[in-house]
Amino acid sequence: MTVNPSVAKRSAARLAAVQVLYQMEMTGTDTERALQDAKDRRAAEPKGRMADPDSSLLNQVVRGVAAQVDEIDGHVGRALSSDWTVDRLEAVLRAIIRAGAWELSARPQTPARVCISEWVDVAHAFYSGPEPGLVNAVLDRLAQTLRGGEMGKGA
Repeated sequence: MTVNPSVAKRSAARLAAVQVLYQMEMTGTDTERALQDAKDRRAAEPKGRMADPDSSLLNQVVRGVAAQVDEIDGHVGRALSSDWTVDRLEAVLRAIIRAGAWELSARPQTPARVCISEWVDVAHAFYSGPEPGLVNAVLDRLAQTLRGGEMGKGA
């Protein structure tokens, strides 16, 4: 099965966005510097089997999460079970869920189920345990709230 090159580029952008968001959280690097660092790293790497990220999507996700992190964390916090908080999530997991939440809220052109599936796939790139299931559950709850009509509820 061949993968549509633009789909592969969007998937690569989501993965790269998590790396940039993680860097920002761990080092305190500002958004534009972190995006430039990521671009510089990609330019220095040998071309491999992975698609180059869709730079527009990568920039949108990183800038969107950075600009709306408090609002996103409010949504995510409400979607987590009562004994969990956003701060309690491991940093990579937090970046994945924040980015997925941003995309659900800001990119209606991406169908909610596709969005959820893409971010679960990103989680699988980092985790082999229960974390992808948590990403699925949280983003599904968010989609029910943010896109209820599309998900078969409300609207």
